[in-house]
Amino acid sequence: MITQRRLWTLLTLAPLALPVFAAPQIVRLTPPSERFRSGQADPIVARFMPGQRFDVQATVVPDAGTDIRSVEFRIDGHSLSDGAAEMVRSGLNATLADHRPTPAGTTVASRRGCSVLQAGRHRLTVVAAQSDGQSAEAEGEFLIERLQGQGGRVRNVILLLGDGMGIAHRTAARIVGHGYTQGKAKSLLAMDTFPDVALVRTASLNSIVTDSSPGMSNYVTGNKAANNEEGVWPDDTVDPFDNPRVEYLSEYLHRTEGKALGLVTTADVFDATPAANAVHSSNRSAGTGIVDQYLDDRGLTGLSVLMGGGRRWFLPAGSTGSSRSAKHDYQASDALRAGWGMAAGRIDPERHLIDDFAAAGFQYVSTATELSSASADKPILGLFAYGNMNVAYDKIAGRRGQGLVTDEFGLTDQPLLDEMTEKALAVLARAPKGFYLMVEGASIDKQAHAMDADRWIDEVLEFDRAVAVAQAFAQRHPDTLVIVTADHETGGSSIIGASRVSNAELHERAERASGTALRNGVVGTYEQAGFPQYAILDDGFPQSMDPDHKLLIGYGANPDRHEDWLANPRPLADGVQPSQAPSPFPVYPKDYPTTPLQRDVRGDFLVTGQVEGDSATHTGADVPLSAMGAGSRRFHGVIDNTDVFFAIVNAVRRGANDPAR
Repeated sequence: MITQRRLWTLLTLAPLALPVFAAPQIVRLTPPSERFRSGQADPIVARFMPGQRFDVQATVVPDAGTDIRSVEFRIDGHSLSDGAAEMVRSGLNATLADHRPTPAGTTVASRRGCSVLQAGRHRLTVVAAQSDGQSAEAEGEFLIERLQGQGGRVRNVILLLGDGMGIAHRTAARIVGHGYTQGKAKSLLAMDTFPDVALVRTASLNSIVTDSSPGMSNYVTGNKAANNEEGVWPDDTVDPFDNPRVEYLSEYLHRTEGKALGLVTTADVFDATPAANAVHSSNRSAGTGIVDQYLDDRGLTGLSVLMGGGRRWFLPAGSTGSSRSAKHDYQASDALRAGWGMAAGRIDPERHLIDDFAAAGFQYVSTATELSSASADKPILGLFAYGNMNVAYDKIAGRRGQGLVTDEFGLTDQPLLDEMTEKALAVLARAPKGFYLMVEGASIDKQAHAMDADRWIDEVLEFDRAVAVAQAFAQRHPDTLVIVTADHETGGSSIIGASRVSNAELHERAERASGTALRNGVVGTYEQAGFPQYAILDDGFPQSMDPDHKLLIGYGANPDRHEDWLANPRPLADGVQPSQAPSPFPVYPKDYPTTPLQRDVRGDFLVTGQVEGDSATHTGADVPLSAMGAGSRRFHGVIDNTDVFFAIVNAVRRGANDPAR
């Protein structure tokens, strides 16, 4: 038998004209390991809690004219018998991880649903044999963390995630929503009052700049995922639902502690952040299979609350407003079903998922009015838009009788995030063994991508109202841990200063079409910024986002855009909408700008950017984390996003008991 490293040495030293004896090549080993990748022991990439489940997998390429007959996995020298075995030889990607074409006979071998109880480093070995008797071996390494401290103090966990919310986003919301005078904040955001603070490193498995899928998934698996993937590691198959899995916080806590799960978002519920708490997929856009998993695998996650937008995925294909299709549905393999106890799944675009949720005991609500009267005694499914919900700026305008956007969407009765959070907590508080609730302020990110500062500031204010609801709950239930953080920063958002002119003059300058009239004499920096003052109404939001001497925001990860500093009557068009528009749907999206270059053109102030395209991008900056309640002192310093999972579990678990009990 030849080790992988010895094989590559022989191939390198052999004269090109002479044949070398054949052996298979192991080109991928999962869980990811620096030992396999480079031969170095550190850093440890894959980490798990005792008993946390995960898949092991290897991609093996046979020599020409042979095939792979067997693949054996060993942990610390012991043959792995736990988990369901699987070997896939068809339905593979056209290219392998190193960008080579996939040779005939390439095999992806897996053991599903494995777990290890003993803390410490463990060696993962794979031995692959091909039909001519030659074999190869490769090694990786992973770590089982030790349960630390007493644990058991935390019954409930609330994780509030401001998507894309960096430090500047929080600061801007404090300035607008609370005001400053003589250098002092007049009052604070709810999240500002949390006693324990950390900075979080946000990189994904394959980039210093994460997208939202691993940005969320890393928090709740303790492991790095690749961009666009959630709850899985990369593999070499084309099926987005068969990648090697790692157990989520929701699954782990439901299996070991019996805790319920709640997911609340202002986005379409298929979106990356909510899905990366309960759904395993290498394609964050595979909406039909994603929402089906929510219901089908609720026995694994304990799902009791699901609220947000996304009605389009719950209606049968072909019906008005539906986006369901067979293309992005799933059907699980026998090995996945056996290893994880998951549902089989079906390719069923005609499924009426709202009816199926109702048959499973969920009450369904579609408006704020229905939500307010919903019972706290039953699980709840709330779908308040066909795609993403309208943002706070436009929902508040609608509640004030100025509902241009909500009227055009035909969705005039959408709840705010704090109202959804309040109801979710009322339902989950009845869970016999506690709960894990994730609440997402989704459009902080979406409006920062659009570089619509007035809208994302209102989004942070809406999000902070939900934070206040969670804080009040924790004060009434001291066995609750509350965490506020972000998956990444969006836009390189920066507080430049404030306008030096009145709102009336700013409007006048925007009509000049001279470009520099909106910069020179307008953008106040240093002492010229002063302290912008916004009038806050009883609903908690600014009377206008265009006061005299308003706050001005710039971006460091921006494409070209036009800017006039004034609030936009309509947001950029949102592409996350149903393929067959429901009625009433009279205007949208015909009259909406689709790029930042189509907006604010009258002043002819072009701000050139550092990135191509028409959307600001995520950045690799660290993001703030604030925590309060039981177990919050575990969060301090500069930490990795994967560390959050282990801190939560150590606050919840009681220590030495069998985690599979």
